[in-house]
Amino acid sequence: MGFEGLDFDAIEGVSPSFVEALYRRYRDDPDGVDAGWQQYFSGLREAMSGPSWGRSNWPLSDTDALTAGFDPTQSAVPAKPAKAKSPTAAPASAEAPSAAAIAQAADDSMRANLLIRTYRVRGHLAADLDPLGLTKRDLPADLTPEFHGFFGADLDRPIYIGGTLGFQTATVRELIEVLRRSYCGHVGLEYMHIGDVEERRFLQERMEGRDNAISFTPEGKKAILTKVIHAEQWEKFLGRKYVGTKRFGLDGGESMIPALESVIKYGGAGGVREVVIGMAHRGRLNVLVNVMAKPYRAIFSEFAGGSANPADVGGSGDVKYHLGTSTDREFDGNVIHLSLAPNPSHLEAVDPVVLGKARAKQTKLDDLERKQVLPILLHGDAAFAGQGIIMECFGFSGLAGYNTGGTVHFVINNQVGFTTSPQFARSSPYPSDIAKMVQAPILHVNGDDPEAVTFACKVATEFRQAFGRDVVIDMWCYRRFGHNEGDEPGFTQPLMYDEIRNHAPISRIYADRLKSEGMIDENGVSALVEDFVKMLEEEFDAAKGFRVNKADWFEGDWAGFAAPREAVTERRAVESGISRDRVDRLAQVLTTPPEDLTIHKTLARILDAKKQMFASGEGFDWATAEAMAFGALLQDGFPVRLSGQDSGRGTFSQRHAVWVDQKDGHKYIPLSSIDRRFQVLDSPLSEFGVLGFEYGYASQAPGTLVLWEAQFGDFANGAQVMIDQFIAAGEAKWLRVNGLVMLLPHGYEGQGPEHSSARLERYLQLCAEDNMQVCNITTPANYFHVLRRQMMRNFRKPLIIMTPKSLLRHKAAVSSIEDFTGDSHFRRILSDPSAPADDKVKRVVLCSGKVFYDLAEARDAAGDDTTTIIRIEQIYPFPAEPLARRLARMPNLETVVWAQEEPRNNGSWFFVESYIEECLAQAKTGPARPIYAGRRASAATATGLARNHAAQQAALVAEALGHDVKAN
Repeated sequence: MGFEGLDFDAIEGVSPSFVEALYRRYRDDPDGVDAGWQQYFSGLREAMSGPSWGRSNWPLSDTDALTAGFDPTQSAVPAKPAKAKSPTAAPASAEAPSAAAIAQAADDSMRANLLIRTYRVRGHLAADLDPLGLTKRDLPADLTPEFHGFFGADLDRPIYIGGTLGFQTATVRELIEVLRRSYCGHVGLEYMHIGDVEERRFLQERMEGRDNAISFTPEGKKAILTKVIHAEQWEKFLGRKYVGTKRFGLDGGESMIPALESVIKYGGAGGVREVVIGMAHRGRLNVLVNVMAKPYRAIFSEFAGGSANPADVGGSGDVKYHLGTSTDREFDGNVIHLSLAPNPSHLEAVDPVVLGKARAKQTKLDDLERKQVLPILLHGDAAFAGQGIIMECFGFSGLAGYNTGGTVHFVINNQVGFTTSPQFARSSPYPSDIAKMVQAPILHVNGDDPEAVTFACKVATEFRQAFGRDVVIDMWCYRRFGHNEGDEPGFTQPLMYDEIRNHAPISRIYADRLKSEGMIDENGVSALVEDFVKMLEEEFDAAKGFRVNKADWFEGDWAGFAAPREAVTERRAVESGISRDRVDRLAQVLTTPPEDLTIHKTLARILDAKKQMFASGEGFDWATAEAMAFGALLQDGFPVRLSGQDSGRGTFSQRHAVWVDQKDGHKYIPLSSIDRRFQVLDSPLSEFGVLGFEYGYASQAPGTLVLWEAQFGDFANGAQVMIDQFIAAGEAKWLRVNGLVMLLPHGYEGQGPEHSSARLERYLQLCAEDNMQVCNITTPANYFHVLRRQMMRNFRKPLIIMTPKSLLRHKAAVSSIEDFTGDSHFRRILSDPSAPADDKVKRVVLCSGKVFYDLAEARDAAGDDTTTIIRIEQIYPFPAEPLARRLARMPNLETVVWAQEEPRNNGSWFFVESYIEECLAQAKTGPARPIYAGRRASAATATGLARNHAAQQAALVAEALGHDVKAN
């Protein structure tokens, strides 16, 4: 076993004198040393006694070693090693190596193993990775034998290695040859930062050994060449047919195409049934046709403005290099479903969406080992190093609620951003260094060697399937035509593009290699090119008559749901009430701890209060209504997934969806007793990544109520890209509908800017074409019904809810049992429970959210019997029909006010003003226009001073009611 049986990191730097003393102890009593040292000494003695070693090759005796200038009592790796003389033959009478000889041999072994370890750690720094040869990568000094004390004849002396690299004994020269082939060729592996020994050994077995080399069968080599040619000729064909049109081609990185196919192929052999891919625009058209098998004619039709675009079936559409697709492909008898997610120009924003989609697929398949669904993310080098979402996604990889069993990350390393060179774009040697935060292995590979890239992807896929962890392939390549085909890269990278202009394409480099190996001749290469180009010409002609038969948006998991265009007419309410019997069953679940659970004393009081609530049928609060909604949906067969920061307990200690035993810390989730598919997750401290993940999950699981909760509503600002590009616009751009619910705590309680506003106005500004729903709800029952409605309708729209804070425990913000049962449903507007008769009403105050209770309290205290307050619970789609009908019943109406807590430039005012004006015109009563009552316009959303807040609140309430609140 040799050093394979020892912790080499622990013995690094040990002195020969220590080894000599240890060996003497072993010789006298083998059991007197650790098992690892027993194995080592046994193997070393056997090797030194064997014919391949010979006495003439024994290391120096004590005296000879000192004479040679080497002191065996010093460290195994002297700072300035002296050159040793040739080994001196041992006495002829010697029958076995002496303790000193063993010590010297062990010293050689340790220094040789240090050399091996150094290559494992740093060999990638000497790897031949840059196809252009512009990156200077000199051999680091610590990768030379001299650094480790081996000079001249030492290079050819046999040294005991004990099985490392497949050798029992080897010369340093042999070791260097194997190590440079293993770690310094066209693949450079970084993996020694990984803590798990088995993972390191797995990678070593695939990289190391005297006979290890990248090898493919003749058929495999020809298949790789064919895919490279297809990738290259596709880009050239587009360049000829659509001169000057941006396509963000893969020119210079064509090795990615056979490499991606190898991930799918070897993944399928390892149990993968589905692959979910996310990528930016670079090479997307190539992936669509040459990996995803999208018809070439469909792409040509899109270039010509044909009907293969979402715009033709109801959306605004998007540029070609943002669109996605899905297909089934077969490799070696394994049928694998592939899906490519659509993406915006925010280069890495699609990453968490892909991870969420993959997690949802795994959940559907009950794939607890997470080996059947594989996420693949393709990145650019500048984006991978520069975008913070990368770190957030890596952060998911080890978390129970977000882990997808490992992601294969493929970096298309063009060695430049748009125009920014790497030294100005990152502070690390490689763009992939961020992956070390989760101890992911990183395979750097030269993109001009498609066999090496394919091999790296094979190793990466096998690693992922074996260990369920992220892995990175960093393919060094180049962009032949700059950032896009209309760009002039010579402005900013003249030296690089001088080299690129004279650099042979990958297909030529690889074809010449296969010709030299006798695998193919020039006629065979020409035939591959000619046949493919001929097929492209035929597809180009066929595109003129190409028509999309139907959109694929409502197939698979979305079968049976209404299309977006049809969904516009489906705004009617649905009955979402439940029976009294179901309420009773929920009461039992939500108020009864298991006998073996010791709950917190405060939680016990809360549960007692809930029992009384259910018994009396009165006083149902927000958290109880929410739990009832979740429970009722679970009873109906709808899984529920809620995630966010501190969602289990609730930011305001209101939810208590998870009960924690106060003695041993184990957790009990009451609603899971109804259906194990209820999940409440305390997410990592991320908004961008987690919201994207949940959006992706919801996109793949329309039958699941998926909710993301912000700790405070304003914190959603950190996820604005997801809101703008996916949640608000995904349906219009890509016809990808989604039912994600966002819960955003919102309400002015004098807690300062960040803890007051959920930026309601931003969501309203994004509203159009019935793209989503925005609600600011005031009663627990209405919250219950809006959650139920979300799942019970036959279409899906994102739902944005301004959730309360103070109303969670407000004595007036409660509901009764009748509000949840029978034919009850969500109400888009709520009338005033203390309203005067319609013919007495002179002033109508319209509002949404918490401010209703302040207005009602002040109105009632003043004895005002001519003002009614109407709550707009759903702000978009605006409930114009019911509001107009309600206003029409007030013949003496004089004034209509919109009251809000938010500053004038925030909140709903600018959005609702025109809608209210239209409703007044339809009602044929009251004034022509509403007036505003609220805070003045402000750069900050709220004051941070409690006294100022109270004064502002009193003023806006008085303004809304038309009388001095304080005076009453």
